[in-house]
Amino acid sequence: MPLFPRSSRSFVAHFLLMVAVGPWASGCRRVVRADLGADRTVEAGVPVELGSGEAGAQALTWEPGDGTPSRTGSRLSHAFARAGTFTVRALHEGQEVGSVRLTVVPRPLPRAVPSDARSLLWVPRLQGNVEPLVDFYERLVGPDEAEQVLREAPLVSLVLNSLTSGASVVDPEEGFGLFLLPGFDGVVALLGVTEPDAALAAVAKELEAVGHEVTATEDGTMRVTPLDSGEPMLLFVDRGYLYLAIPDAADEDVVPGEGEPVEVLAQEEAPAVVGDVEVARRAVLGLSGEGLSESALLTELRPKVAEGNVYLYSGALQRAEDAEEAGPVRGFFASLTVQPERLVLDGFLSSTRPLLQGADAPASALLADSALGPVAAAQLSVPPEELAKLAFGAPGSPHRERTVERWRARGLDAEALLKALRGDVAMLVYFDAPGFLRGFVQKQRPEPKGTVLIDAGLTSAEPVLRLLDARLQGTSLRFSAEKVPGGKLYRTLMWGYPVQLKVGPERATLVAGESLDGRPRGDVGRALRERFGGETFGAGHMSVMADLGQLRADLEAQESVPGVSAERLASAQALVKAVMEGVTPLDSAFLDFSLAEGGARLKGSLRLREDARTGRGWQ
Repeated sequence: MPLFPRSSRSFVAHFLLMVAVGPWASGCRRVVRADLGADRTVEAGVPVELGSGEAGAQALTWEPGDGTPSRTGSRLSHAFARAGTFTVRALHEGQEVGSVRLTVVPRPLPRAVPSDARSLLWVPRLQGNVEPLVDFYERLVGPDEAEQVLREAPLVSLVLNSLTSGASVVDPEEGFGLFLLPGFDGVVALLGVTEPDAALAAVAKELEAVGHEVTATEDGTMRVTPLDSGEPMLLFVDRGYLYLAIPDAADEDVVPGEGEPVEVLAQEEAPAVVGDVEVARRAVLGLSGEGLSESALLTELRPKVAEGNVYLYSGALQRAEDAEEAGPVRGFFASLTVQPERLVLDGFLSSTRPLLQGADAPASALLADSALGPVAAAQLSVPPEELAKLAFGAPGSPHRERTVERWRARGLDAEALLKALRGDVAMLVYFDAPGFLRGFVQKQRPEPKGTVLIDAGLTSAEPVLRLLDARLQGTSLRFSAEKVPGGKLYRTLMWGYPVQLKVGPERATLVAGESLDGRPRGDVGRALRERFGGETFGAGHMSVMADLGQLRADLEAQESVPGVSAERLASAQALVKAVMEGVTPLDSAFLDFSLAEGGARLKGSLRLREDARTGRGWQ
């Protein structure tokens, strides 16, 4: 008896035939599937690879989903120009056989910089960062001058056009920067773009407009010969960024035997320079992974500095094999934050060991009790031995020994003089508004009037007095000297201004200019700390400040000046104010350096007048 009925045998035979012949039989559809992987995040400008690279793989139709034309092939390599979310579809004979959802994010600029870059200055995102920078610069130097300077800078003109025109090949979500590379004597500029070819053409047009010669090459780069026939530059694109390699100018003073070999100097085409720009291009094209963004030192320093509109990073310049002979500095990172009338600097200097031996000198006694209202101030609070190293070199070094020997030949004991210093030095500058206005009215020309105070803390007066007496002997300077308790008082005239130097057991103080009697006195250091924050102008700090706002206030506060009528005084004040406002809109500038755990901190600011002229606005 048959195992299966006739009808069943027919069905089984038909099934076995289908299995044997399957979809490969003529006229049957082959089942095609494309595994594109899981949904994921990718970066703008960086090609995404999908499909199979094996020989003989099935050709598919690819739809990137970003509005660009579909393509046919076994593999898709596609770079998304802008951020967004896109679904890539793979089709076979019109039917979808695979898809993947890709979230495209801007490519951070440090990831487009080779990991061995020595230094990088960058704006992380154009939109929202460039506008306040340009506006501040316009307010600082004036709209017309700012526009001329900015438009003459390579790549910056393209950025400015993107701010004014809206539609642009520049990617507003990515950044602009400048970096230095080992092996390349020059700087490389880079800018995030959405359409590489159009960006190349736009920059080439801008460069040709100012007189440079631009030549396209077969490899897709552009050679740029400067108008002044300087070293040729190289313009190229890579993974969503436009690069311009700008070599340093050749040293025209080099002669045979004092630099480059004769055969190099004789070459007309300067191939060594071309090789330099190619070094920059190869470094960029060979970049893999995270680039400079994952630098261990940069990663360590970023949390130590406030967020800003612009960043500056500088890594260790010495090679690893030079570490034993190199200094303690590992690197530096800083941010610049731009506000309508203020530019703020926050930086951190990393070191392998405590700077200045980790010791603090005292704050200046001059700042603790002096006339209020200086227009400039500076303080250096550094341990005496560290001051000695700055001035004469490290103990036992050849430079220090030579310096000490030269001083000894003149009958001076340099080491004793250094030990006499306490480590605090300060300077205050005051503006004499009445004297300035009186001279301006009477002589019809501006002459500086004011007072300069310089003060240094001492542990002993004798070494300083020996140095002064030795230096003053035999000079043509006419001076008088008289003894005071514990020291001497020297007096003279310089450029018609009285100058006196008093040296005592605890401090040496120089006063140049008019007397400050009658000015209110107080703790200048505390007033400066309240104004600029932190412990600036305190112990262990090196600080400097210039205050044009105080100078203007001193001028405007004068209601009367002896020998000058009220009408002429008012006229002079108005004229001087107009001239000052036309010269600079600066109100004040400040910089402070202090020790911190792991290195040192740098703080600073640049402030404009509240009524300073406004820019045109590049919104």
